[in-house]
Amino acid sequence: MDIPTISGEMIPDQIFLLIVLIIIALVVIVVVAQWRKVAQAKTSVAMLEKEIQLKKMSMVEKDIESKRLMDNPIPMPQDQQDSLKAIRQSTTDVRNEIGYLHSEINERLARLEAQTEQKKLEKMLKEIEAKEKKLNGKK
Repeated sequence: MDIPTISGEMIPDQIFLLIVLIIIALVVIVVVAQWRKVAQAKTSVAMLEKEIQLKKMSMVEKDIESKRLMDNPIPMPQDQQDSLKAIRQSTTDVRNEIGYLHSEINERLARLEAQTEQKKLEKMLKEIEAKEKKLNGKK
C-alpha cells in the first residue's frame, strides 16, 4: 500500500517507514545529546559548589589561625616590635592618603559635571531668549 502526499503522488510504504525511522533516530540523537549536556552541567555545578565550600573552609581556617596569632603574640625583641609598629603606621598613613585622594577626585568630578551642566543650561537659556526676541520682534 502506498501513502498519498500533498501533491497527489504516492510514496511507497518502505520509503515512508525509512523516512519515519530517520526522523525518530534524529529525535533520539537530539534528546540523548541534550540529556548528556544537562548531566554534565549538573556535574560541573556540583563540582563548583564543592570548590566553593572548600574555599570557604580554607578562608575560615586562615581567619582562625590569624586570630590565634593575634591573641597569642609571638614574643619579639623591642626593635622588631618598633619596626612592625612603624610599618603598620606607614600602611595606615598610605591608606588614609588613598582615601583622601579618592574623595578629592570624586568631589572634583562632581564639581566638573555641575559646571558643565551649568554652562549647557546657560547656553540653552540664551538660545531660548534669542528665539523669544526673534518671535517677539516679528509680531
